[in-house]
Amino acid sequence: MVMPRSVFGVYMNKTLMVFACLGTLLLGVFVIFSKESGQRQIRIVGSSTVYPFSAAVAERLGQIGQFKTPIVEATGTGGGIKLFCSGVGPTSPDIVNASRKIKSSELEQCKKNGVTAITEVPIGFDGIVLANSVNAPHFNLTKEEVFLALAKEVPANGKLVPNTVVNWKQLNASLPDEKIEIYGPPTTSGTRDAFVELMMEKACESFPEFKTAYPDEKERKKRCHLIREDGVYIDAGENDNIIVQKLKSNPMALGIFGFGFLEENTSAVQGSHINGVEPSFENILDGKYTVSRSLYMYVKNDHADIIPGIREFVREFTSEAAFGAEGYLALQGLIPMKEEARKKVRDESNALKKIDF
Repeated sequence: MVMPRSVFGVYMNKTLMVFACLGTLLLGVFVIFSKESGQRQIRIVGSSTVYPFSAAVAERLGQIGQFKTPIVEATGTGGGIKLFCSGVGPTSPDIVNASRKIKSSELEQCKKNGVTAITEVPIGFDGIVLANSVNAPHFNLTKEEVFLALAKEVPANGKLVPNTVVNWKQLNASLPDEKIEIYGPPTTSGTRDAFVELMMEKACESFPEFKTAYPDEKERKKRCHLIREDGVYIDAGENDNIIVQKLKSNPMALGIFGFGFLEENTSAVQGSHINGVEPSFENILDGKYTVSRSLYMYVKNDHADIIPGIREFVREFTSEAAFGAEGYLALQGLIPMKEEARKKVRDESNALKKIDF
């Protein structure tokens, strides 16, 4: 059946009107977004470990006077990425700090919500420390001892059993005769992700009982990451300040957080030696202290030309004055990358080079 020309004309006119209205609506949304965004500060969420570095750069940008000081929130890496990937628009964050690399599943969520242009900015390195009060004896632990203190399952008589160890002396006669209490970050934290990978998983590999019980490598890795849930490990949330306060009131307890935070609180807490190595700037830089990881910042490129100051924030963060070998972030505990790597990051981030999905 052929549509009469007059009817076809009416149909086409209505169709064009619908598209015109839709275009006007989208333009209006964009104008509102641009108007609202031009009035608001840069919003940064994510890792509590990266928080002090990002906050320091935000303060510098605010001091220049050209832009409002960015808002920086410590939501945890996982929680921050979830917010970052929620969409494009004035209500979503512009930048997320991360104490681990973004996962492929998280990138898929970003893509699903229209966040398809992202720049990855490696900013340096950090160590993960087990610290306690300076008013208590200093701990010298092996990775295996830490694993046996925290793992949900432990080897005994050739098989795996639920962990019932409650005193450090049960692990090593040279350790304090004290109850095991360890404050640490929640499951949404990149610090916890890195801790179980760099400390727990590495130690777990030394116990043949896990290979016997879980011959599948993927399943074994998952089991090695499990932390006991009987109160020995205490979830202290994303605020590292809370952990420090807990350690002050409970000197023999240990707390897990980033090296940068240890550097900020040396008058209150001390880092435990791991496998005989002190968590220091130099030992992390040269690789002697092996419980260390890369830190990142992810930028939402669709906001870069709408939210005032995003490009300038990235430029300041990746300047030699900030994340360089003698930059102000190194004074706060950020372990700098090598000069060649810093230049590459600076060039790519300033150009807002997109990562491939």
